[in-house]
Amino acid sequence: MATGAPETALAFVRRFQRMVFGIAIAVVDDAQLAEDIAQQTFERAWRHAQVYDSRRGSVKTWLGTITHNLAIDAVRARKATPVSPEDLDALLGVMTRTPEQWALADEAASRIRAAVADLPRQQARAVVMAGVYGMTARQIAELEGIPLGTAKTRIRTAMGKLRKALGPQRADHD
Repeated sequence: MATGAPETALAFVRRFQRMVFGIAIAVVDDAQLAEDIAQQTFERAWRHAQVYDSRRGSVKTWLGTITHNLAIDAVRARKATPVSPEDLDALLGVMTRTPEQWALADEAASRIRAAVADLPRQQARAVVMAGVYGMTARQIAELEGIPLGTAKTRIRTAMGKLRKALGPQRADHD
């Protein structure tokens, strides 16, 4: 795989595609999602082929671990989050806001966007991925190619700066 030759990649995928798809489908129970996970598995294996160490296990085991981890992450990401009655009341309250309340909410959103824009780029990216897109620190670390601790620090530091920048005013003006 390290050669980057297309025929090598094709042979590699053909050799392990059933196993990878089988692991993914067993975990996520969704064929389309399992296909996506299989694709991500092979992409990740291709990108990180240089870190594979045959002393730690076979290629089959390595791919199986990558697949299983991606599938578990996908299951976690799509799990429904139960809504508490208090949150439901707040959601219903949003639907009955007055024009003044909507204007205040727009103002709060503008303040938040400005505060995020003032953050260092790496911290802004991390806090947006976590806060807006709901990504875990682990997912951010993998996407950004950084250690997990670095992702956590970026999120925590950014949140602290946002708290300080936004002050005691809250985004909800009910």
